[in-house]
Amino acid sequence: VQKSTAVESKFNTFRGKIGTKEVTNNQILQILRTEKNSQERKAAWEASKQIGPVVTPELLELVKLRNQAARSLGFDNFYVMSLTLAEQDEDELVTIFQQLEDLTNEPFRRLKAELDSVLAKRYGIQPEEMRPWHYEDPFFQEAPKIGQINLDRYFKNKDIVELARLYYRGIDLPADDILEHSDLFEKPGKDQHAYCTDIDRLGDVRILANIRHDEYWMSTMLHELGHAVYDKYIDRDLPFLLRTPAHTFVTEAVAMFFGRLSRNPDWLQQMLNLDNAERAKLAQEIKKDLQLQQLIFARWCQVMFHFERQLYENPDQDLNKLWWDLVEKYQYVTRPTNRHQPDWAAKIHICSAPVYYHNYMLGEMLASQFYYYILTKVLNLKPHESVSFANAPAIGHYFRYKVFAPGAKYIWRELIKQATGEPLTARYFVRQFVSQ
Repeated sequence: VQKSTAVESKFNTFRGKIGTKEVTNNQILQILRTEKNSQERKAAWEASKQIGPVVTPELLELVKLRNQAARSLGFDNFYVMSLTLAEQDEDELVTIFQQLEDLTNEPFRRLKAELDSVLAKRYGIQPEEMRPWHYEDPFFQEAPKIGQINLDRYFKNKDIVELARLYYRGIDLPADDILEHSDLFEKPGKDQHAYCTDIDRLGDVRILANIRHDEYWMSTMLHELGHAVYDKYIDRDLPFLLRTPAHTFVTEAVAMFFGRLSRNPDWLQQMLNLDNAERAKLAQEIKKDLQLQQLIFARWCQVMFHFERQLYENPDQDLNKLWWDLVEKYQYVTRPTNRHQPDWAAKIHICSAPVYYHNYMLGEMLASQFYYYILTKVLNLKPHESVSFANAPAIGHYFRYKVFAPGAKYIWRELIKQATGEPLTARYFVRQFVSQ
């Protein structure tokens, strides 16, 4: 724990340099979003990786200490132990990530080629000259802004808290008490993130947020309230230890299901009274945007999943090469020539949230599985029909009794099977974001 804290504090206090000038992460991101000059972009990208060599010796020591502790308890390594303690199975994860890879490979290749030709034009280079610094995120884990879509304008003069309250009331999962006890707006010295916390497992659930009038905070409030209503509606007659979600990625999936609604044209139309022409225009723009976003994230998750697995299997291998082999294989990003740096070590999660990243992707998959189950079995619509998921109490009843109430009574596999009629699969994520 001490070692991990020491590495984390280096992450928190370190500032990269461009030339002799120190830069913050936000300044680096700003350059990657706006700068047209390739050399300037490269310098900013390299600054984002300078933390790597600083933390690598201690990080590798930490990996080996974690392995040592796991072996002393009879596990092959820390990776296997972490999965076992999280009630997950390595072979099962490998299978589902392989399914995801197979189903996204070709669509991503096509989309990436399109993206590269748009970005290359922006930077005055050929598509084959694209390198890691030509994307807007240092790890290419988020989609660059290439469309004209701006959903913020719809929320400019809207009461985000009231919209969230009305939405959850409309699906019969009232959250008024949660909102009343929450701390929702910016204050000096306050934590700038957003999270949900279950105070007593007896219904006192609260949210911390820093709401502004934009789509990001609409999505965030829908997301955090997803976590909150899950906690609130767990059966209180269960023993204390079972009064918790079935798995961390299951509550994440519920939150993602609701958080995605702020980019659903039908939801926007219903909640904000948009006309049909506006809805139709939005539908086209949003579809492309979401496809790009989700595919890029899915491929990035492959890099993290496979890297961590191989890191704990053999921490003495050439990890710098392994990292770029995986980036080229899954993200189709060309490695920089003559670069032999521990770029993998610049990802804080490897230190601070080990063997956890795959849960983000499992959450995305399950959110899509919920989407299609609710669409076809709860609302009795066709799989391709568009729907707002608003003012439909049946949705709240489904989540409350099929997903929330059982708490951790069943292992997550069993709960998913009971709630959706089949095991967790990547098929619905691909149907929602790739093949629609």
